[in-house]
Amino acid sequence: MAQKPKVDLHVGRLGYLQALVTEFQETESQDAKEQVLANLANFAYDPGNYQYLRQLQVLDLFLDSLSEENETLVEFAIGKDRAHPSPSAAWQAGVRWPLQPVPRQGQ
Repeated sequence: MAQKPKVDLHVGRLGYLQALVTEFQETESQDAKEQVLANLANFAYDPGNYQYLRQLQVLDLFLDSLSEENETLVEFAIGKDRAHPSPSAAWQAGVRWPLQPVPRQGQ
């Protein structure tokens, strides 16, 4: 099981999400990658995280994960998990297929 990212408690949500992205990119452990991607997908369900996910290019991380051989990573990238069966993580992070930004209220 992956360890929690080492983050200063004072860096806030952006810092925590950055630590998750960094861990995903640097880890060799498939279990850690699965856990981190699942965590990022869960963060995508909160509209308050949209700006952070976009800034950290988490959408690209989800899209890149679609071509992984690890089926669990692919399922997390498309939002297919028992806790949140739909919509997909990529959609929640700000796109619709075919890769168009999701209009936000007030835009």
